[in-house]
Amino acid sequence: MKNPYYDGPATDHFDGLRFSNYGQAPDKSFRSILRWRLAGNRSLWPASRAALPTDRPPGRSQAPRLAFVGHASMLLQMAGLNLLFDPVWSERVSPFRRVGPRRIDAPGIRFEDLPPIDAVLLTHNHYDHMDLGTLARLHERDGPRIVTPLGNDTLLRRAIPGVAVETGDWGDTVILGAGVEASFTPANHWSARALRDRRMALWSGFFVSGAGTTIYHSGDTSYGDGRIFRALRERHGTPDIAILPMGAYEPRWFMGDQHVSPADAVRILEDIGAARAFGFHWGTFNLSDEGLDQPVADLAEALRAAGLASDHFHPMRPGEHFDLST
Repeated sequence: MKNPYYDGPATDHFDGLRFSNYGQAPDKSFRSILRWRLAGNRSLWPASRAALPTDRPPGRSQAPRLAFVGHASMLLQMAGLNLLFDPVWSERVSPFRRVGPRRIDAPGIRFEDLPPIDAVLLTHNHYDHMDLGTLARLHERDGPRIVTPLGNDTLLRRAIPGVAVETGDWGDTVILGAGVEASFTPANHWSARALRDRRMALWSGFFVSGAGTTIYHSGDTSYGDGRIFRALRERHGTPDIAILPMGAYEPRWFMGDQHVSPADAVRILEDIGAARAFGFHWGTFNLSDEGLDQPVADLAEALRAAGLASDHFHPMRPGEHFDLST
């Protein structure tokens, strides 16, 4: 069998065919997937909820500014650059237009209110992160660079002719401009777009530095044994800001090796020592068993148990924006 996306030398997280989490992979059998889906423990979410105010970001910002679109999509403005993480403006996150998880919140920034995008930081190829429809709209409007882990460039070039995409492995660094750079960081996760391409493209987080601020975006990840987070602190130092996932975590027997719970997210925060954290990957698409607002309650309990103030880790809601320089 040949990897259709990437052809490169074997490493400690690539065996020549598939990538892994330093030798470990959270692959699930069809039987375990069926067991989860037939258990009947999935919480019912509303079809929609009251619209939240949307953000209208400035055209440019020298001071670091973060605005939340929803789920994993967010706009980071710093040093005059406009950076988007995992942009999804589509109604569903699925290979199908009429089937699959549907958003219950409108995007926190209207697409037409987006400033010109200089670069997209794309963590991996799952449908709730790599939305080819949105990326094609951005390419047509702004032609941004797309920075993404190994193998994802093949998918993007097939779908969006002329797209400007560059890839990196864990530990690589890309200069984004204006004194801002992004390093690819390990994450405990996986990838797939179809049934036969599991773990054939890499996944990552990003450590962004510039304008006197350091920001760690974990991407989708489990906690694992915690070593990737302790190693991140040793390599990059303590970040000023951590952007950490806090949803799609129940049931733990199924989700525990691919997504953190809020309690695990607090453990990451303690390991890396960030001054402030913001939570994403919750409340927009129903991807797992927990209730709509359970992540917020579980995060509050985890912060209390760790002896941390409630404002140390804020669960982001669509349309919110934050000044990261204070």
